[in-house]
Amino acid sequence: MLLHELGHFAAARACGVRASEVSVGLGPRLFGAKLGGVAWNMRALPLGSFVRLSGEELRARPARQQLLIHSGGVAANALGLALAYGTPFGWMNLLLLVSNLLPLYQHDGWKCGLVLVRSLVRRESRPVEWVYTLSGGVASVVLVQCILRALLG
Repeated sequence: MLLHELGHFAAARACGVRASEVSVGLGPRLFGAKLGGVAWNMRALPLGSFVRLSGEELRARPARQQLLIHSGGVAANALGLALAYGTPFGWMNLLLLVSNLLPLYQHDGWKCGLVLVRSLVRRESRPVEWVYTLSGGVASVVLVQCILRALLG
């Protein structure tokens, strides 16, 4: 998960968007250090990870840069997969890559889709974003079911 978040972090830095925190895990902070103005933390629940970005700076960037930042983690996982192909680390990167491409709420695929929807509509629109979020969730569930059926017979 750290590799994934480092991809977002590097993309954000390249686009001039500040990050205040990089955390592996969720929930209460176990330990960490502050380096270069960024809090690097390990948290109690190993169920996810995140980079806390300046939302204001991110929204002020052009859509291309927003897409680069949101897809930075997936790109890092693709690199990890290529470098460690055939190993457990490679398989973990494949799993993270694929699961983050799905348009599930708060996943990278959903965030990229939201940037594209807002670009097409040329503004934020709660009804359009709700339809996108719900249809993305349903499509993701259907896609995962189809993949599991194909894999498991």
